[in-house]
Amino acid sequence: MVKIEKFEDLQVWQKSRKLTKEVYLVTRKEKFAKDFGLAAQIQRASVSIMSNIAEGYERKSTIEYLRYLDIAKASCAEVRAQLYVAYDIAYIDKQSFLNLRNQAQEISKMLSGLIKSLKASNFERN
Repeated sequence: MVKIEKFEDLQVWQKSRKLTKEVYLVTRKEKFAKDFGLAAQIQRASVSIMSNIAEGYERKSTIEYLRYLDIAKASCAEVRAQLYVAYDIAYIDKQSFLNLRNQAQEISKMLSGLIKSLKASNFERN
């Protein structure tokens, strides 16, 4: 088992970092780049996932950590919703949509598992 000593060690954070990079890359392309509102919103939502995982990890209490993980999970849903908009108005192709949506879904599931695990273990921060 891998020892988690910092938030960067969390696989869910690593995956959210990858998703954020890919969101930024896709929002720089053609029509998407011209829609400043949607591009900025999906970028902020993806950054929110990784940022809230990191911030929650650094909090002193489990209750705070769980609250930030819940926010990160909600941001995953926001990214998925915005991906549907981008796909429906042809800013991204089907393959890009499915790839990014699947990544966001996987991160959401991982966050659910982490939340469940923390609640069950009475995890406490030092």
